[in-house]
Amino acid sequence: MFALGGELPVRRLGFGTAQLTGPGYWGPRGDRTDAVAVLRAAVSRGVTLIDTADNYGPGLAEELVAEALRPYPADLVVATKGGVVRTSDSAWHVAGRPERLRAMCEASLRRLRRDRIDLYQLHRFDPAVPMAEQLGALDALRQEGKIRFIGLDTLTADQLEQALSLTGIASVQNRFNLLDRGSDAVLDLCEAHGLAFLPWFPLANGALTGEDAAALADIAERYGATRGQIALAWLLHRSPVLCPTPGTGSPAHLAENLGAAEIRLSAEDMARLTALAPA
Repeated sequence: MFALGGELPVRRLGFGTAQLTGPGYWGPRGDRTDAVAVLRAAVSRGVTLIDTADNYGPGLAEELVAEALRPYPADLVVATKGGVVRTSDSAWHVAGRPERLRAMCEASLRRLRRDRIDLYQLHRFDPAVPMAEQLGALDALRQEGKIRFIGLDTLTADQLEQALSLTGIASVQNRFNLLDRGSDAVLDLCEAHGLAFLPWFPLANGALTGEDAAALADIAERYGATRGQIALAWLLHRSPVLCPTPGTGSPAHLAENLGAAEIRLSAEDMARLTALAPA
Protein backbone atom coordinates (compact mmCIF):
# COMPACT_ATOMS: atom_id res chain seq x y z
CA MET A 1 0.00 0.00 0.00
CA PHE A 2 1.00 3.62 -0.49
CA ALA A 3 -0.60 6.67 1.13
CA LEU A 4 -1.11 9.18 -1.67
CA GLY A 5 -0.53 12.65 -0.32
CA GLY A 6 0.00 10.99 3.03
CA GLU A 7 -3.79 10.53 3.28
CA LEU A 8 -5.25 8.27 0.58
CA PRO A 9 -4.16 4.62 0.81
CA VAL A 10 -3.94 2.84 -2.55
CA ARG A 11 -2.70 -0.55 -3.61
CA ARG A 12 0.54 0.08 -5.43
CA LEU A 13 -0.43 -1.84 -8.56
CA GLY A 14 -3.15 0.16 -10.26
CA PHE A 15 -4.82 0.30 -13.66
CA GLY A 16 -4.21 2.73 -16.51
CA THR A 17 -6.85 3.50 -19.13
CA ALA A 18 -4.81 4.51 -22.19
CA GLN A 19 -5.14 1.04 -23.74
CA LEU A 20 -8.91 1.34 -23.70
CA THR A 21 -8.65 3.85 -26.54
CA GLY A 22 -7.47 3.41 -30.11
CA PRO A 23 -4.02 3.81 -31.66
CA GLY A 24 -2.54 7.18 -30.79
CA TYR A 25 -5.07 7.36 -27.92
CA TRP A 26 -7.63 8.37 -30.56
CA GLY A 27 -11.17 7.04 -30.60
CA PRO A 28 -12.34 3.70 -29.24
CA ARG A 29 -10.47 0.42 -29.20
CA GLY A 30 -12.88 -2.43 -29.73
CA ASP A 31 -16.30 -2.67 -28.15
CA ARG A 32 -17.30 -0.21 -25.43
CA THR A 33 -18.85 -2.94 -23.31
CA ASP A 34 -15.53 -4.80 -23.25
CA ALA A 35 -13.75 -1.70 -21.94
CA VAL A 36 -16.38 -1.25 -19.24
CA ALA A 37 -16.03 -4.91 -18.26
CA VAL A 38 -12.24 -4.66 -17.90
CA LEU A 39 -12.53 -1.58 -15.68
CA ARG A 40 -15.05 -3.36 -13.45
CA ALA A 41 -12.87 -6.46 -13.35
CA ALA A 42 -9.87 -4.40 -12.24
CA VAL A 43 -11.76 -2.95 -9.29
CA SER A 44 -13.31 -6.32 -8.41
CA ARG A 45 -9.77 -7.76 -8.25
CA GLY A 46 -8.74 -5.16 -5.69
CA VAL A 47 -7.38 -2.26 -7.75
CA THR A 48 -7.86 1.01 -5.86
CA LEU A 49 -6.01 3.41 -8.20
CA ILE A 50 -7.34 4.21 -11.67
CA ASP A 51 -5.17 6.48 -13.83
CA THR A 52 -6.69 8.23 -16.84
CA ALA A 53 -6.38 11.48 -18.82
CA ASP A 54 -8.66 13.90 -20.59
CA ASN A 55 -6.86 13.46 -23.92
CA TYR A 56 -7.28 9.68 -24.04
CA GLY A 57 -9.99 9.43 -26.64
CA PRO A 58 -10.10 12.45 -26.25
CA GLY A 59 -12.53 12.37 -23.35
CA LEU A 60 -13.50 8.76 -23.99
CA ALA A 61 -11.42 7.13 -21.26
CA GLU A 62 -12.87 9.38 -18.56
CA GLU A 63 -16.39 8.64 -19.81
CA LEU A 64 -15.67 4.90 -19.65
CA VAL A 65 -14.40 5.22 -16.07
CA ALA A 66 -17.64 6.91 -15.01
CA GLU A 67 -19.83 4.46 -16.92
CA ALA A 68 -18.06 1.45 -15.45
CA LEU A 69 -17.41 2.50 -11.88
CA ARG A 70 -20.12 4.87 -10.67
CA PRO A 71 -21.15 4.85 -7.92
CA TYR A 72 -17.47 4.90 -7.08
CA PRO A 73 -16.32 2.63 -4.24
CA ALA A 74 -15.26 4.61 -1.17
CA ASP A 75 -11.68 3.34 -1.36
CA LEU A 76 -11.21 3.99 -5.10
CA VAL A 77 -8.83 6.80 -6.08
CA VAL A 78 -9.31 8.20 -9.58
CA ALA A 79 -6.44 10.18 -11.09
CA THR A 80 -6.68 12.11 -14.33
CA LYS A 81 -4.54 14.54 -16.29
CA GLY A 82 -4.95 17.83 -18.13
CA GLY A 83 -2.74 20.27 -19.98
CA VAL A 84 -2.47 18.52 -23.35
CA VAL A 85 -4.84 18.89 -26.29
CA ARG A 86 -4.91 16.01 -28.78
CA THR A 87 -6.09 16.96 -32.28
CA SER A 88 -5.49 13.64 -34.08
CA ASP A 89 -3.92 10.25 -33.47
CA SER A 90 -0.51 11.75 -34.18
CA ALA A 91 -0.79 15.36 -33.02
CA TRP A 92 -1.04 16.90 -29.59
CA HIS A 93 -0.28 20.31 -28.14
CA VAL A 94 0.62 21.58 -24.69
CA ALA A 95 -1.90 24.03 -23.21
CA GLY A 96 -0.92 25.45 -19.84
CA ARG A 97 -2.64 28.82 -19.63
CA PRO A 98 -4.45 29.05 -16.27
CA GLU A 99 -7.88 29.58 -17.84
CA ARG A 100 -7.33 26.58 -20.11
CA LEU A 101 -6.27 24.34 -17.23
CA ARG A 102 -9.36 25.36 -15.28
CA ALA A 103 -11.63 24.58 -18.23
CA MET A 104 -9.95 21.20 -18.71
CA CYS A 105 -10.31 20.26 -15.06
CA GLU A 106 -13.97 21.24 -15.00
CA ALA A 107 -14.61 19.21 -18.16
CA SER A 108 -12.95 16.19 -16.53
CA LEU A 109 -15.18 16.62 -13.49
CA ARG A 110 -18.23 16.50 -15.74
CA ARG A 111 -17.07 13.44 -17.69
CA LEU A 112 -16.06 11.57 -14.53
CA ARG A 113 -19.28 12.75 -12.86
CA ARG A 114 -17.47 13.68 -9.69
CA ASP A 115 -17.51 16.72 -7.43
CA ARG A 116 -13.77 16.44 -6.79
CA ILE A 117 -10.88 14.74 -8.56
CA ASP A 118 -8.65 12.81 -6.16
CA LEU A 119 -5.42 13.41 -8.10
CA TYR A 120 -5.22 15.95 -10.92
CA GLN A 121 -1.96 15.77 -12.85
CA LEU A 122 -0.45 18.41 -15.12
CA HIS A 123 0.24 16.33 -18.21
CA ARG A 124 3.13 18.53 -19.39
CA PHE A 125 4.61 21.84 -18.36
CA ASP A 126 3.88 24.50 -20.97
CA PRO A 127 7.21 26.20 -21.80
CA ALA A 128 5.31 29.34 -22.85
CA VAL A 129 3.71 29.80 -19.41
CA PRO A 130 5.59 30.38 -16.14
CA MET A 131 5.52 27.32 -13.90
CA ALA A 132 4.15 29.42 -11.05
CA GLU A 133 1.10 30.35 -13.16
CA GLN A 134 0.38 26.76 -14.14
CA LEU A 135 0.72 25.45 -10.59
CA GLY A 136 -1.15 28.47 -9.27
CA ALA A 137 -4.14 27.52 -11.40
CA LEU A 138 -4.12 24.00 -9.98
CA ASP A 139 -3.64 25.33 -6.46
CA ALA A 140 -6.71 27.54 -6.89
CA LEU A 141 -8.74 24.53 -8.02
CA ARG A 142 -7.53 22.64 -4.98
CA GLN A 143 -8.52 25.46 -2.64
CA GLU A 144 -11.98 25.47 -4.25
CA GLY A 145 -12.31 21.76 -3.52
CA LYS A 146 -12.36 20.68 -7.16
CA ILE A 147 -9.17 18.63 -6.82
CA ARG A 148 -7.64 17.03 -3.76
CA PHE A 149 -4.01 16.52 -4.78
CA ILE A 150 -1.74 17.83 -7.53
CA GLY A 151 0.50 15.60 -9.62
CA LEU A 152 3.01 16.27 -12.40
CA ASP A 153 3.83 14.33 -15.55
CA THR A 154 7.16 14.20 -17.41
CA LEU A 155 9.60 16.54 -15.72
CA THR A 156 13.22 16.76 -14.66
CA ALA A 157 14.58 16.62 -11.13
CA ASP A 158 15.28 20.37 -11.28
CA GLN A 159 11.69 21.06 -12.33
CA LEU A 160 10.37 18.90 -9.51
CA GLU A 161 12.46 20.77 -6.96
CA GLN A 162 11.18 24.08 -8.32
CA ALA A 163 7.57 22.85 -8.25
CA LEU A 164 7.93 21.69 -4.66
CA SER A 165 9.09 25.18 -3.71
CA LEU A 166 5.87 26.60 -5.17
CA THR A 167 3.14 24.26 -3.91
CA GLY A 168 2.37 20.82 -2.50
CA ILE A 169 2.87 17.95 -4.94
CA ALA A 170 1.57 14.42 -4.31
CA SER A 171 2.80 12.47 -7.32
CA VAL A 172 4.99 12.32 -10.41
CA GLN A 173 4.54 10.42 -13.66
CA ASN A 174 7.69 9.86 -15.71
CA ARG A 175 8.77 7.17 -18.12
CA PHE A 176 10.48 4.49 -16.04
CA ASN A 177 10.73 0.73 -16.38
CA LEU A 178 13.07 -2.22 -16.23
CA LEU A 179 14.87 -1.10 -19.40
CA ASP A 180 14.65 2.69 -18.97
CA ARG A 181 16.06 4.35 -15.84
CA GLY A 182 16.38 7.87 -17.17
CA SER A 183 14.32 9.19 -14.25
CA ASP A 184 16.37 7.73 -11.40
CA ALA A 185 17.10 11.23 -10.06
CA VAL A 186 13.39 12.07 -10.08
CA LEU A 187 12.64 8.81 -8.27
CA ASP A 188 15.21 9.70 -5.61
CA LEU A 189 13.44 13.01 -5.02
CA CYS A 190 10.07 11.28 -4.81
CA GLU A 191 11.44 8.96 -2.14
CA ALA A 192 12.92 11.88 -0.21
CA HIS A 193 9.62 13.80 -0.24
CA GLY A 194 7.21 10.88 0.06
CA LEU A 195 5.69 11.39 -3.39
CA ALA A 196 4.08 8.64 -5.41
CA PHE A 197 5.88 7.83 -8.68
CA LEU A 198 3.48 6.43 -11.29
CA PRO A 199 5.81 5.13 -14.04
CA TRP A 200 4.45 5.29 -17.56
CA PHE A 201 5.31 2.55 -20.03
CA PRO A 202 5.89 0.26 -17.00
CA LEU A 203 6.10 -2.71 -19.39
CA ALA A 204 8.62 -0.91 -21.66
CA ASN A 205 6.07 -0.52 -24.45
CA GLY A 206 6.69 -4.02 -25.84
CA ALA A 207 10.49 -4.03 -25.56
CA LEU A 208 10.46 -6.83 -22.96
CA THR A 209 10.24 -9.38 -25.77
CA GLY A 210 13.36 -8.07 -27.52
CA GLU A 211 16.77 -9.65 -27.52
CA ASP A 212 18.12 -7.09 -25.06
CA ALA A 213 15.71 -8.46 -22.44
CA ALA A 214 16.48 -12.12 -23.07
CA ALA A 215 17.82 -12.55 -19.51
CA LEU A 216 14.25 -12.03 -18.35
CA ALA A 217 13.24 -15.40 -19.75
CA ASP A 218 15.38 -17.39 -17.32
CA ILE A 219 14.14 -15.49 -14.28
CA ALA A 220 10.53 -15.61 -15.43
CA GLU A 221 10.72 -19.36 -16.00
CA ARG A 222 12.07 -20.01 -12.52
CA TYR A 223 9.24 -18.02 -10.95
CA GLY A 224 6.60 -19.56 -13.21
CA ALA A 225 5.80 -16.05 -14.43
CA THR A 226 5.75 -14.03 -17.62
CA ARG A 227 8.36 -11.44 -18.55
CA GLY A 228 5.81 -8.71 -17.98
CA GLN A 229 5.04 -9.97 -14.49
CA ILE A 230 8.73 -9.96 -13.59
CA ALA A 231 9.13 -6.43 -14.96
CA LEU A 232 6.21 -5.21 -12.83
CA ALA A 233 7.50 -7.09 -9.79
CA TRP A 234 10.88 -5.41 -10.28
CA LEU A 235 9.20 -2.00 -10.15
CA LEU A 236 7.34 -2.91 -6.95
CA HIS A 237 10.63 -4.08 -5.38
CA ARG A 238 12.72 -1.19 -6.72
CA SER A 239 11.12 1.48 -4.53
CA PRO A 240 8.21 1.71 -2.08
CA VAL A 241 6.96 4.87 -3.84
CA LEU A 242 6.64 3.27 -7.29
CA CYS A 243 2.98 2.70 -8.17
CA PRO A 244 2.74 1.22 -11.68
CA THR A 245 -0.59 1.45 -13.48
CA PRO A 246 -0.33 -0.93 -16.46
CA GLY A 247 -3.30 -0.88 -18.79
CA THR A 248 -4.96 -3.42 -21.03
CA GLY A 249 -8.23 -4.16 -22.76
CA SER A 250 -7.92 -7.88 -22.09
CA PRO A 251 -9.28 -9.58 -18.93
CA ALA A 252 -6.60 -12.28 -19.21
CA HIS A 253 -3.82 -9.69 -19.46
CA LEU A 254 -5.34 -7.80 -16.54
CA ALA A 255 -5.16 -10.92 -14.39
CA GLU A 256 -1.58 -11.50 -15.51
CA ASN A 257 -0.53 -7.96 -14.62
CA LEU A 258 -2.16 -8.02 -11.20
CA GLY A 259 -0.50 -11.36 -10.46
CA ALA A 260 2.84 -9.56 -10.41
CA ALA A 261 2.04 -8.27 -6.92
CA GLU A 262 2.37 -11.82 -5.56
CA ILE A 263 5.93 -12.34 -6.84
CA ARG A 264 8.75 -12.00 -4.32
CA LEU A 265 12.05 -11.46 -6.11
CA SER A 266 15.29 -12.47 -4.43
CA ALA A 267 18.08 -9.95 -3.91
CA GLU A 268 20.16 -11.83 -6.48
CA ASP A 269 17.43 -11.66 -9.10
CA MET A 270 16.81 -7.99 -8.36
CA ALA A 271 20.53 -7.32 -8.98
CA ARG A 272 20.43 -9.26 -12.28
CA LEU A 273 17.34 -7.39 -13.43
CA THR A 274 18.67 -4.01 -12.40
CA ALA A 275 21.80 -4.67 -14.45
CA LEU A 276 19.71 -5.09 -17.62
CA ALA A 277 19.33 -1.35 -18.23
CA PRO A 278 22.10 0.44 -20.11
CA ALA A 279 24.32 2.72 -18.05
